[in-house]
Amino acid sequence: MNSSAPQQTIGLTTISRTVASLAVGVVHTLERAVVGPTRMRTARGNAWEAICADRARADQRAALDRLVAELAASARDRQPVG
Repeated sequence: MNSSAPQQTIGLTTISRTVASLAVGVVHTLERAVVGPTRMRTARGNAWEAICADRARADQRAALDRLVAELAASARDRQPVG
């Protein structure tokens, strides 16, 4: 029976994870340096932008619906010529 501890080897997945982790750190640091810590995008900021965009689209859709309803009503009110 072998009493020595099993050797740990560095596999391809370990290297890939390490490289990915370092890349994320570099990108994060670069973003912070370029745009500043107060202007960094966050999940909360992204969600708020999506909510605002949805509300703006809903407002535009409602305005278009009102315009179509007004045009349809004015077309019904017109008297035929002739």
